[in-house]
Amino acid sequence: MSASFTEKCWEIFNRSIADYHVHDNVDQPMNNPHEEGTIEATLYHKNWIDTVQWHFEDIIRDPQIDPVSALALKRRIDASNQDRTDMVEEIDTWFREKYADVEVADDAKINTESPAWAIDRFSILALKIYHMREEVERTDVSPEHHAKVSAKLAVLEEQHTDLSTAIEELLEDFAAGKKYMKVYRQMKMYNDPALNPVLYKQSK
Repeated sequence: MSASFTEKCWEIFNRSIADYHVHDNVDQPMNNPHEEGTIEATLYHKNWIDTVQWHFEDIIRDPQIDPVSALALKRRIDASNQDRTDMVEEIDTWFREKYADVEVADDAKINTESPAWAIDRFSILALKIYHMREEVERTDVSPEHHAKVSAKLAVLEEQHTDLSTAIEELLEDFAAGKKYMKVYRQMKMYNDPALNPVLYKQSK
C-alpha cells in the first residue's frame, strides 16, 4: 500500500528538520535531496524555510541581542515570510493542476482554506513536535516542567492525527469533485514598494 499524501509530507518534513539540526545553523545551505521540480522537492524546501524561520524567531527574542543585529534579523524574517508565502502558492498551483480534470459536482463547495495552507500548518506542526520532544527529553528540568511539556506533546501528537485526517479528507473531496479550489495570490502590501505608504512616500 502506497503512503498517503500526508504520510509522504510528514516523512519529508521530518527529514528536512533532521537535516537542519545536523549543524543547527540558520546560515547553512539547504541540500535538497529530491529532484528539482518535483512536489517532494517543493515540500522539503517549504519545511526548510519554516525550520530556519523557527530559529530566527528564537534568536530575535534574545533579550541581549544587539539592536542593529535585531533589525537585520527582522529584515531576514520578512524575506523568509515572503518566501514561505510564495512556496505555499507553488504547492497550491500543483494541487490545482493535479485536480484540473476532475468533473466538479454542481453542488460542490469551496473550502475555507486551500490545501497548501493546510500543508503549511502541517509543516509547522512537525517543528512543534520536534522541539517539544526535545523538551520532554531534557534531563536538567524539574518534574513539573517535564510533566507540563509531556502533556503538550501529547496534544500535538493528537493534532497530528486530526490534521492529517482532515487534509486527506479534503483531498478526497477534491478528487471526487465534491469541493473545488481557487488559488488566491497573497497580496502582502507591506513588502511592495508601490503599496506600502512608508516606502512610496519616500520616493516622491
